[in-house]
Amino acid sequence: MAEQLAGLADDRALLGRTSTAERVSDILRSRIADGYFPPGTRLSEDSIGGALGVSRNTLREAFRLLTHERLLVHELNRGVFVRVLTVEDVEDIYRTRSLVECAVVRGLGDPPYLLRELASAVAEGDAAAAENDWKAMGTANIHFHQELVALAGSERTDELMRSVFAELRLAFHVVDDPRRLHEPYLARNRRILQALQAGDRRGAEELLQTYLADSLARMVQVYRRRVGEEPAR
Repeated sequence: MAEQLAGLADDRALLGRTSTAERVSDILRSRIADGYFPPGTRLSEDSIGGALGVSRNTLREAFRLLTHERLLVHELNRGVFVRVLTVEDVEDIYRTRSLVECAVVRGLGDPPYLLRELASAVAEGDAAAAENDWKAMGTANIHFHQELVALAGSERTDELMRSVFAELRLAFHVVDDPRRLHEPYLARNRRILQALQAGDRRGAEELLQTYLADSLARMVQVYRRRVGEEPAR
C-alpha cells in the first residue's frame, strides 16, 4: 500500500487549487487502470485523502462516483473496496469493447489516419516485453486500445471507455500467467496498426473482431477457474 500511496502523493500536484471530486475520481480511476490497486483492495479514506491532500467529503464523493462506475464497492461497516469482477462482468466488458472499438475502426473514413499515438502504444508494449515486465505489457495493451478509441475524436466515447478499460485492468489481475495472456496480443496490435497504416480499415476491423473474441474466450476460461467459485465483492 505504501507504494500506491507514494504514487498518489505525486498526483497531488494535479489537483491544484481547483480540487474536485471529479478530478480525484479521475486520478483514482487512472491508478486502478494502471494496476496500482488490485481487486479486493480496501481504500483507506485517511491514507488516500492524506496522500492527495483532499477533504474526507471530497474523497467520499469520488468514491461514490467510482462506485457508480462499478470500479469500487461499499461494504457496510467495512469500508470501500476495489471491486472483484464476475464472469458476467467480463463478458459484458468485452461485449461493450466489441461494439465500440469495432465501430470506431469501421467509421474512420478515408485514410491517412493519425496513428502516432497508436504506434507509440505498440512501441511501449515492445519495450515492456523486452524487459519481461508483463504488468507493464498489460498497461501498454490497454493504452493501445485507448488510443484506438481516441481515433474517433469523441470525448464522450473516450469517457465511456475510460471506465470500461479500468474494469478490464481489474479482470487482468486474476490471470495467473500474464505473459501467456498479453504476449500474443502485442503482435496482434502491431498487425492492426499496420492495416490502418495501409489504409485498410476493413482488414483492421476483422483483425480486431477476432482479437476480442479470442481474448474474451481466454479471460472467461481464467475466470471460471479462479473466480467462479469465489464470492464477488
